[in-house]
Amino acid sequence: MPRAAGPCKLDGGQAAPVRTCIGCGSRAAKSELIRVVAAGDEIVPDVAFRLPGRGAYLHPSLACLERAQRRKAFARALRLSAPLPTGKVADYLTVPTAGGTGRKKADLQ
Repeated sequence: MPRAAGPCKLDGGQAAPVRTCIGCGSRAAKSELIRVVAAGDEIVPDVAFRLPGRGAYLHPSLACLERAQRRKAFARALRLSAPLPTGKVADYLTVPTAGGTGRKKADLQ
């Protein structure tokens, strides 16, 4: 019986990286999620995907943020000894974008 052919790396049609939301637990393309990292004494969104340290991914919705807070998923996913405040992440999710064009990478840096 012939083996089913899988995607070849040489085809150039690479699939988008997939990550798991720490709030709802569903898998989604990396581009659909926001990365959060522990920076100093709080958790901040990493919109440029360049901040150092361990990152976790979250859907850009308040429902996923609240569920992650209830489940204490931030401390577990970021391997922290104690929970940190997530105020900057909540601010990022509640601030409306100008003209609906989305956020710029330098908005929170």
